[in-house]
Amino acid sequence: MKRLVYLDNAATTQPFPEVLDAMIPYYSRYYGNPSSGYELGEESKRAMSLSRKWIADTLQVAPETIYFTSGGTESDNWALMFAVSASKKRAPHIITTAIEHHAILNTCKNLEKSGVRVTYLPVNRNGIVLPEHVERAIRPDTVLISVMYANNEIGSIQPIRKIAEIAHRRKVLFHTDAVQAYGQIPILVKEEGIDLLSASGHKFNGPKGTGFLYARQGLKLQPMIHGGGQERKMRSGTENVPGIVGIGMAARCSAEILEKKMRYEKRLQNYLIDRILTEIPESCLNGSRTKRLPNNINISIAGINGPAVVALLDLEGICASSASACSAGIQKASHVQLAIGKSEQQAYEAIRFTLGVHNTREELDYTVDVLKQCVKRLRESSGCHEV
Repeated sequence: MKRLVYLDNAATTQPFPEVLDAMIPYYSRYYGNPSSGYELGEESKRAMSLSRKWIADTLQVAPETIYFTSGGTESDNWALMFAVSASKKRAPHIITTAIEHHAILNTCKNLEKSGVRVTYLPVNRNGIVLPEHVERAIRPDTVLISVMYANNEIGSIQPIRKIAEIAHRRKVLFHTDAVQAYGQIPILVKEEGIDLLSASGHKFNGPKGTGFLYARQGLKLQPMIHGGGQERKMRSGTENVPGIVGIGMAARCSAEILEKKMRYEKRLQNYLIDRILTEIPESCLNGSRTKRLPNNINISIAGINGPAVVALLDLEGICASSASACSAGIQKASHVQLAIGKSEQQAYEAIRFTLGVHNTREELDYTVDVLKQCVKRLRESSGCHEV
């Protein structure tokens, strides 16, 4: 059997064993509809309440501020559409950045068709938006600022607290897409001034098809999906009870190991970056070395096509990516790489490795050795860049 080294944890993660153990009984034994009045349904309802509490505890907020969704994309859509629909502005204005996930960018593009105005702020070469640029972009009709907590491709961590302060000073709602950050680094929404926050279960060792939206107390959230109003009148459709149980357990487990996980992944991150930059000529790190998620490594190797490297790595059992998995299959240069000043050719040279708690130093040694051979093979085939 081919060896497997999984280094694409920003795309998805392996569920914790505790998550699977928690979910299975709600498929096999406690399968009641939580809207039912009998005990089997009440058990499902209690399980959902406990999961809501576990997630709320990780953010140090009240359980009633957590709303379950199908994932980060739905949560992002809900946050943006709520801000627009709740506004009394004739032509509401949203501020976001050029490096957001497509769940934000494409929602904004769609909202523009209905008259919403959107400002897409640039970022610096490390992929970080400057707070002063945010402040200058605010207008009388601005209803929302949406800035991702950390980027899914290059791992850059944004100055969330400063941006939120600016938003509140100007009486504007602040939303952050924390899909990549939640479960990777500490997030304290009250201290940081976050009004709305999106997260996705499968990014922190939970099940796919699960997510949540945090909406601070006092916000009169409006439903986006209409019907029976099962999710506290704010989201309709029979609840995915096993998934909700799973995301709650994943949140709890992630919080319990967070500090240890961060230290461990940071050591592995530094080790992998140092080996690649030292041993592979004309390689460079994309994004900030310091203001970065501890599990993210995004590198470019001059003259080497990223997708070709990823394909060769896969032949040796190594899972990595050349762009966000959500854009897989679309032959288009990464908008994130272009936004940080890369040329289109350089954008295609990017390779992303994202670590998980299960990765080992020995796996990274194997990865670097294989990567060096891949680069050598590709350079020899192109007749340039001798190693």
